[in-house]
Amino acid sequence: METNDLFKKSELIPAIIQDVTSNRVLMLAYMNAESLSLTLKTGYTHFYSRSRNCLWKKGETSGHVQKVVSMFSDCDNDTLLIRVNQKGVACHTGNESCFFNPIQIN
Repeated sequence: METNDLFKKSELIPAIIQDVTSNRVLMLAYMNAESLSLTLKTGYTHFYSRSRNCLWKKGETSGHVQKVVSMFSDCDNDTLLIRVNQKGVACHTGNESCFFNPIQIN
């Protein structure tokens, strides 16, 4: 698959980040063509911040980097699953994963 195919529907695509050892979903962030290119080139995750309108490397300030092990696109080529070796925690709150807030199901 060509990486250009990923951005046919939108300039940003969601990237689900999963720990390769535990299989736990760590976070969801967005990528543009440039952040995907940097990720492929360096082997570490880079994302696009919608709120700051800029590129960022995961762990750039905290040291909690994500080394990419494998990457998959979904059947529609509009979402990525990136399996990583996580150094430290993934969430900026200090939690292992960004998914820790339970929602009550009736």
